Amino acid sequence: MSKVYLILQDNDISRYIVEAVEADNPQVTINYQPALIRLEAEGRMVVNRDTVEEKLGRQWDVQELHLNLITLGGNVDEDDERLELSWAI
Repeated sequence: MSKVYLILQDNDISRYIVEAVEADNPQVTINYQPALIRLEAEGRMVVNRDTVEEKLGRQWDVQELHLNLITLGGNVDEDDERLELSWAI
């Protein structure tokens, strides 16, 4: 299996997204680098709208992720509730 990854700008909003991803994906590895945050997981990672809203303290549209996104790796499945990255087995 291959790792999926999500790389975000290192800013206040991204830090809440990272907290949410970590809560929903306990296997995620987080690497803070200058100006960016890299999240990696084996095979699958999900960003849930409800969890981000809980951490952020306001409504959040999954499309807002793209405002802080640098790049990602994996097959993307996105709807109004979540963004999922995965690799086919």
